[in-house]
Amino acid sequence: MCQCCSTEKDIYLPQLATIQKVKLMNDTELYVRFTMDDGQFDFIPGHFVEVSIAGVGEAPITISSSPTQKDGIELVVRRIGNVTKAIHNLRAGDKIGIRGPLGKGTYPVEEAKGRNLVFICGGIGLVPQRSFINYVLDNRSDYGEVTILLGTKCFPQRFFHAEIEQWAARKDIKFLETIDEMHDCWNGNVGVVTTLIPKIESELKSSQILICGPPIMYKFVLMALQEEEVPHENIYLNLERKMKCGVGKCGHCQINGFYACIDGPVFRYSDLKVAPEAI
Repeated sequence: MCQCCSTEKDIYLPQLATIQKVKLMNDTELYVRFTMDDGQFDFIPGHFVEVSIAGVGEAPITISSSPTQKDGIELVVRRIGNVTKAIHNLRAGDKIGIRGPLGKGTYPVEEAKGRNLVFICGGIGLVPQRSFINYVLDNRSDYGEVTILLGTKCFPQRFFHAEIEQWAARKDIKFLETIDEMHDCWNGNVGVVTTLIPKIESELKSSQILICGPPIMYKFVLMALQEEEVPHENIYLNLERKMKCGVGKCGHCQINGFYACIDGPVFRYSDLKVAPEAI
């Protein structure tokens, strides 16, 4: 149960957690694994947490690990502000505050069983999707065909190299990757992630499509899916980038009457009733 629905914990009070491992993944992304000091933490793919640093502040960050993983909770933190800069200075053994898990709208873990799944990830959009991807791979027989499309702006910004190599080698999923800019070390597809959509072998109209990436990506991915006549109710969007307080008080993440933090961050596109460019 998420804390926003729980009567046992104060949603405004961070709980102590201990950093187990940190690793710089590229120039801006830091991998962080932590464990809760009280040992209690249950979540669903799509949940996020508020990470607080004493004397600095807090920031909402979506969980990247699968609930099937029991050795810690994983985040990937982009260095873009004071809080995230402070997180980048953490080391194993340091303490952080955690509020969460938060969010009501999560990935359709149960509803998607038996269905074909298509994950469309742009850059750091891989991070939230990774939670559900690995959950699906750990419960592979529960789901139909699985396709993962990953687009990154440039070669140096790629991360989770070993993991995506494992995905590419699997015979029970289809993994396709592209980068926007040509690079001497890259022999794969060059172009934006929408250039991979025509290569999907699953029947798109009947698949569950799960999308996460930078704002500009949503517009063009949704346009491409419209051309393929994918029903809006089969499309899920992760809008975690708009969140701030995490509990619907600041209004920062309001979208057409919804709050990304308490109604999302994962939304069915048909529920949003907004044009792609407004997301």
